[in-house]
Amino acid sequence: MPVEIELTLEAGAGKKAKLNGATLRAAEQLRAETATLVFTPDRLGVVKGAPAVRRAYFDRTLGRLTPARAQLSTDYGAAVAQRNASLRRVAGGFSTREALVPWTEQVAALGTALVVARHEALALLQPSFAERAGELGLVAAELRYEGEPLLITALEERLERDLERGVTSIGPHLDDIVLAAGTRDLRSYGSQGEQRLAMLALLLAEAGLITARRGFPPLLLLDDVLSELDPERRRILAARVAGAGQALITATDAAMLPAEPEQLLEVTPGEVRDQAAR
Repeated sequence: MPVEIELTLEAGAGKKAKLNGATLRAAEQLRAETATLVFTPDRLGVVKGAPAVRRAYFDRTLGRLTPARAQLSTDYGAAVAQRNASLRRVAGGFSTREALVPWTEQVAALGTALVVARHEALALLQPSFAERAGELGLVAAELRYEGEPLLITALEERLERDLERGVTSIGPHLDDIVLAAGTRDLRSYGSQGEQRLAMLALLLAEAGLITARRGFPPLLLLDDVLSELDPERRRILAARVAGAGQALITATDAAMLPAEPEQLLEVTPGEVRDQAAR
């Protein structure tokens, strides 16, 4: 069933959204019914940035693939924050160690669920990620995650250290996801070109999974994605994007587009012109 989305942006006013004509009360409603994948030059931070950037990205991916798990990372983070606050109260003599027990149990339960969910999501992504990367010339691409279930016993073993520091020192909030090519971690040993190819392969892999699992393709927003690709890679990307649903691609020169777009818009300060209307 086709989905019609209407977004209204007005200066000085909040965003408004309608789905098939019905006004949505919250952004979460839109995320539950649609999926949008974005490439911008700064999105390379997912590959080359700090572990927190990758955790955040893949936890959002988890929510896009399985909306029922979209809140899992947020719920776990809230439980960790509550346990940290309780640790500081105990260390300051304002509470007892018994008061920590419920938060430790909740952190362990939610942390284990998050680790399991991440492993499942990456296992789903890996085959298509490797295939899309291979098509773009990035050989032996791989997603690696070594997170382990968070046991209450492991938290208890670190209790003295946690009390001293006032933070929970173990759990999936400290894990990392590695994007690699063979034995090379692309964060440290990949060129910017390879990092760009890995990010594109990841988006294309996720787009295919969303279509298969949720029954509709995501909206692809690709900003300045073509400038550092050679003509052959542009052609491969265009072929994949053409079969992935609706896509909006920006470029500084229309000649970079490797295929005829369904609509071509020229954007200049204060004006948008439909080139097909000339």
